[in-house]
Amino acid sequence: MSVTAAKGFRASGVTAGLKPSGKPDLALVVNDGPRFDAAAVYTSNRCKANPVLWSEQASADGVVRAVVLNSGGANCYTGQRGFQTTHKTAERVAEKVGIGAIDVVVCSTGLIGVRLFEEKLLAGVDAAAAELDSEGGMAAATAIMTTDTRAKTVAITDAAGFSVGGIAKGAGMLAPGLATMLVVLTTDAIADQEALDAALRNATAETFDRLDTDGCMSTNDTVVLMASGASGIEAEPEALNAAVLAACQSLTAQLHVDAEGAHHDIAITTRGADSVDDAVAASRSVARSNLFKAAVFGNDPNWGRVLAAIGTTDAKFEPADIDVAINDVWVCKAGTPDADVSLVDLTPREVSIVIDLHAGTHEATIWTSDLTHDYVEENSAYST
Repeated sequence: MSVTAAKGFRASGVTAGLKPSGKPDLALVVNDGPRFDAAAVYTSNRCKANPVLWSEQASADGVVRAVVLNSGGANCYTGQRGFQTTHKTAERVAEKVGIGAIDVVVCSTGLIGVRLFEEKLLAGVDAAAAELDSEGGMAAATAIMTTDTRAKTVAITDAAGFSVGGIAKGAGMLAPGLATMLVVLTTDAIADQEALDAALRNATAETFDRLDTDGCMSTNDTVVLMASGASGIEAEPEALNAAVLAACQSLTAQLHVDAEGAHHDIAITTRGADSVDDAVAASRSVARSNLFKAAVFGNDPNWGRVLAAIGTTDAKFEPADIDVAINDVWVCKAGTPDADVSLVDLTPREVSIVIDLHAGTHEATIWTSDLTHDYVEENSAYST
């Protein structure tokens, strides 16, 4: 049931006519309470879309009672008129649901630099409000898809009895902060803004922020966590953190395997690092190497491209100490060739790269995809 797996939430997804395809393109998620605590994180891109500029203000006080999301247009670089459209959208949701506009988070996704059809958008809000339902989570997940090939949902129940649900969209421009996504998470646990913020930031740092399929950061990234308190269960911080992390891990994995044009899903783990930051830096550098990604697409276990990418970072290591394994075959030991590369099979979709820096005890994984003809084709024609 995704976002409606948690008690106290209703959702819907409708066709507002924003997409030329005529597919669903507007979703609404409403928290019916009794509590309305929330936390949110947004893109770190300095060029932020109008919905992000609005929502940063709306969620700042830790109260969010509704999230409205549209696909079919990012409403970014659309000027003052675009911001007014976002404001009007929040006001229309507030009017229909009976809340204040400042408690409405607005999210948009789609092409940058194109104005949204305001009349269709507002009419879509009316329709979405009329169709709100405690079973509407999947409809909402479907309505926020753009180049996604499948809806992304999650529902988790903690042993203590509270639930966490969620929906996400994202297939291209997947890089931090937050990868490129819209995510709505819900819980029926009793938790205040401070607890929710801690749980959300801990989870995003270990999941969404480590998904880096193409090195491109969106202008619209938004991840919102709302708590209704409807279960009556006050969540212990450790339990809340674990449940939110598990939900984000599931959604990140779903985003990863649906990356635009990908033929391989690659996990790059750097271990033996002096710090987690060093491990992240090394893995991310490999993940952003077009030479490495092209090699994986061609089923070529070219481990030299892995070492070359690591060498561009400030991570602490000695080049002559590095080990590299590709799909469990240690092709490089101590910076020199080891196992025969012909033993590496890159025909399966899942690819594992393990790097050992022998510089410490920390490790981190970055998830990426190969660089394919399909990715280039899809993104060369995206706006047409």
